[in-house]
Amino acid sequence: MVQLTKARKLQMINRLLQLNVVNRGRLQTKYASFSEVLKLQEKQYTGIASPLQELAKYIAPSVDTSCFQIFNPNDEDIKRAETFFIPSRQHIIDYFISAVRMDHAPQLSQPEVCFLGRSNVGKSSLIKALFALAPEVEVRVSKHPGHTKKINFFKVGKSFTMVDMPGYGYRAPKDFAEMVEPYLTQRPNLKRTFLLVDGVVGIQPADHIAIEMLEEFGIPYVFVLTKIDRAPKSVMAKNVMQIQDFIKKNTQGCFPQVFPVSSVYCSGIHVLRCFIAHVAGSLHLSS
Repeated sequence: MVQLTKARKLQMINRLLQLNVVNRGRLQTKYASFSEVLKLQEKQYTGIASPLQELAKYIAPSVDTSCFQIFNPNDEDIKRAETFFIPSRQHIIDYFISAVRMDHAPQLSQPEVCFLGRSNVGKSSLIKALFALAPEVEVRVSKHPGHTKKINFFKVGKSFTMVDMPGYGYRAPKDFAEMVEPYLTQRPNLKRTFLLVDGVVGIQPADHIAIEMLEEFGIPYVFVLTKIDRAPKSVMAKNVMQIQDFIKKNTQGCFPQVFPVSSVYCSGIHVLRCFIAHVAGSLHLSS
């Protein structure tokens, strides 16, 4: 049997990792458009277009899952929402500016939504997936936690602005509170904060601090469950129900429905685009 040298083994491992990254990128690009998702068989369509509906299959029939249907757009709503994430000459989507303090933040009139979460929860990856139909938008994604150190603004035409906040927890900026709290409390056009939680491990102690801050300041927010492709569906279903129960018993300002997503396979991305356009005031649901 041929013995591989360590260098050859490392070369093969690196090649496999590169192929995995390429294949994941192709999957994200392939299913970025809802028109491609509509071509799928029912089971695969449900997993991408409606992850909550897919996870409901792993929950006991006696458990109330009505909270899964609170925001339930139809296919036409999702297709209309997608148009806001497709750039054109009249509708420019791009990175706008970064700020380290509120007095550096641009004064914009259009509605804003912001994304907040622990370091390495997948904020930048999620924003990149949301902008997958506008690949020229520069969203830097790092393998190392704590990469985002500034408040980054992305303009979606004249419709709304999406804001990527620094991560909290491991390797968070030392002045995190001084950066984030003034933005959350003083931004009059902030319509919704999207609080990202790792779907594999659920709500962590650092997340509880963020939740307490949002509740104390009375800021409307919603949970986004990331990385749902990294755990068995039974585990994800359990985590979703635990978070839904937490929302019901412990929150006042939280939207009562979780949004599970996979930035790799675009699962949940289309309905999340729809919710963003809706809360920003750009999209009125037909259903």
